[in-house]
Amino acid sequence: MKSLYLFWSLLTLSVTTLAQDIDLRKKHYNLSDQVAIQGYDPVAYFVQKKAVKGKRDLAYTYQGVIYHFSSRSYLEIFQKNPGAYEPQYGGWCAYAMGATGEKVQIDPETFKIVDQKLYLFYNRFFNNTLKDWNKDEARLKTRADQSWQKFIR
Repeated sequence: MKSLYLFWSLLTLSVTTLAQDIDLRKKHYNLSDQVAIQGYDPVAYFVQKKAVKGKRDLAYTYQGVIYHFSSRSYLEIFQKNPGAYEPQYGGWCAYAMGATGEKVQIDPETFKIVDQKLYLFYNRFFNNTLKDWNKDEARLKTRADQSWQKFIR
């Protein structure tokens, strides 16, 4: 009887924790109608090395966040290992996260892949933050990692 009680307690705790994680993701990720990366395909960045708009009819929800894909094969690649393709810092501008710890919008076509991680950047009004990121990437990445942890805890 004790082990049955322990099992149900752990199961309840796991479900509650997962629900809290999903709520945190929905609150802090850069989403528009729960869609990430403004509808761009996260797998295409890695495979084609370019930003490709996804299709609404090829959508997949991962822990409360909706991703669109440009092809069924990219959707299937994502389903096998979603964490490998999600953008860093919830899809917010990596430079801003490192420089000021703020969540700033991105231009989905301005990106960089470093160590198999996708970083997105703000790029408007003659202000391409990818250029600034490249000048001091190691320091900005360390600071961005620390700043992002404050949002998702």
